[in-house]
Amino acid sequence: MATKDERYVNVTLRNGEEEDKDEIVISLFTFGKVLKRFLLCWIVVALIVGIMVPVYLAVTTKDKHKNLSALVSFNYDGIENGNAPDGSKFDINSIKSPTVIEQTLTEFGESLEMIESIRQNISVTGLTPENAIDKAAAYESPLEGGNISAVQQILDTKIYPTRYKLTFNYAPTGLSDERAVEIFNGILDNYRDFFFKSYGFNQALGSAMTALNYEDYDFAEAVDVFDSTLSSLESYVSNLSSEDTTRFRSTKTGYSFADLTRSLETLRTVDLDRISSYIVSGNITKDRDKLIQTYSYRIDTLTRDCVVARENLASLDASIAAYEKDTIIIYGEGGNNTNEYMQASEEYDKLIEKKTQAQNTLSTKTQQIQEFQQRMNALKVGSNASEESIAEAERELSVLNEKVAMLTDAINVTANEYYETVYLANAYTILVPPSTSGNAAAKSILKSAMMPAAVAEAVIFVVYFGVSFIIALIEENKKKRLAPVSADPHEQDDAQEEDTKKEDTESKTK
Repeated sequence: MATKDERYVNVTLRNGEEEDKDEIVISLFTFGKVLKRFLLCWIVVALIVGIMVPVYLAVTTKDKHKNLSALVSFNYDGIENGNAPDGSKFDINSIKSPTVIEQTLTEFGESLEMIESIRQNISVTGLTPENAIDKAAAYESPLEGGNISAVQQILDTKIYPTRYKLTFNYAPTGLSDERAVEIFNGILDNYRDFFFKSYGFNQALGSAMTALNYEDYDFAEAVDVFDSTLSSLESYVSNLSSEDTTRFRSTKTGYSFADLTRSLETLRTVDLDRISSYIVSGNITKDRDKLIQTYSYRIDTLTRDCVVARENLASLDASIAAYEKDTIIIYGEGGNNTNEYMQASEEYDKLIEKKTQAQNTLSTKTQQIQEFQQRMNALKVGSNASEESIAEAERELSVLNEKVAMLTDAINVTANEYYETVYLANAYTILVPPSTSGNAAAKSILKSAMMPAAVAEAVIFVVYFGVSFIIALIEENKKKRLAPVSADPHEQDDAQEEDTKKEDTESKTK
């Protein structure tokens, strides 16, 4: 229990040490009583403010908290350097492409007028990989060793993110919470198709194969068109086969890349060669004079190309002959015996490679000249083909066209499945999909209201404390002026205690 002296501790504020008339005395006991008197009022005001601040912020800033968040990841060779699967620069903003948004809105039956509103309110933030940060932090200071080139190399190093956070503020779009989640999920799902179409490498091939109509050409020219088409297909499948290390076999077509290669070889060596020999040997043509004129023009063009190819080949031969290889001198023991070796450099190897390409070009064009010359000679001396032969040629070309079209479709389907399930299986992944935003919005509002509410509560407490202090100060000094002067401090304390008891009795009576 507090003693009498401890209970009536006074705080004295003096304005000058010897001027008693300027003394301001306040009892801590009186201050505590005033604090207690206004305690309930402070609690009520604090509760009201603590409730009203979040409610006010929820009403006035609710649109700012209508956000959906998702996390996506990209994993393929080149993404760490900021490249797309085809080697071009990767643009993450393609995830909010109007094409993707339009497809999604169409699927959900929403108005396409929202395309631009949705696109502008989707923001993308790159998340730097932790291993890249650790790797950069692991560098020792190159300045300690004076390695200036290492400093420049570090400055030139750029870290590209592999994970991205997408935020969709759907308040301006007018979508409900549930509908916004569905639309956002649809955009992320449809981007997968957009991604594979953009970097699947086979869509352009399929378009190119179907762009040419063999019926627009003469029979012999149609054979050349099919030959070019099959050559492109063989080159494409060959590249896929060289990349495939899993012996992939499509579950949709049942083909492997080896199967497709054999099918293409069969079309060229059996079907196409049979039709070509039938058309050429039978002089089957829609317009013989026009075809002879075409062959003559192509022979002239190829002849000029051969002249250029020969000059290019001669220039390469001269460059190779005059090229000085790098000399490596190996000294023996004591420096007396030395051996010299001539070593080709990278530039020398490039010259050899260009020479090989030039030789192949010259050889191919020479063979084409000979073939067109034979066809033109046969047309000049031969008679016109019969109607039955023309009808047979048309039927054979139609059958070949159907086979090429079916095989092209099989190649596209097989390649698509290969890219989606093997080559780019984990290229695009939705790590954290967007979900219902009700709880998230409430948490966001509460989080944003914490600081303003804390400031308001602090201000209320300061006001409560300050007002109580001022009131206690006024009451204490009022009693001092009314109390008789006594020389004995204990008598003053007794008088103060009596006044206090009297005030307590009056307050209880009230």
